[in-house]
Amino acid sequence: MERQHHRRLMRRRWVTTSGICGNKMHPPLTLHRHPMCAEIIEEFQKCHADHPVKKFFGECTDLKIKLDRCFRQEKALKRKANFEQSKKLRERLQAYRKEDAEKIS
Repeated sequence: MERQHHRRLMRRRWVTTSGICGNKMHPPLTLHRHPMCAEIIEEFQKCHADHPVKKFFGECTDLKIKLDRCFRQEKALKRKANFEQSKKLRERLQAYRKEDAEKIS
């Protein structure tokens, strides 16, 4: 019984490339989509190219952690900008609806 439970846990949980348990790996490392993190992406790719075997044993882990933090910061900034944009759009829509309701009345 205990063995089956352990197997189920091991199927659900896996380790990311940074060695930390997580849900997902990083998004595709394209420089034009992540201008804030371009320098770290280049360092990370260079580390993987320079250390084809050591990368599996944690050689590039510090860069991976930096990259994850940078992606989180970038996502937070994008989320904030999108929220502000949606707030402006919502205000314009409410003003339009109010104006339209006054025309009908």
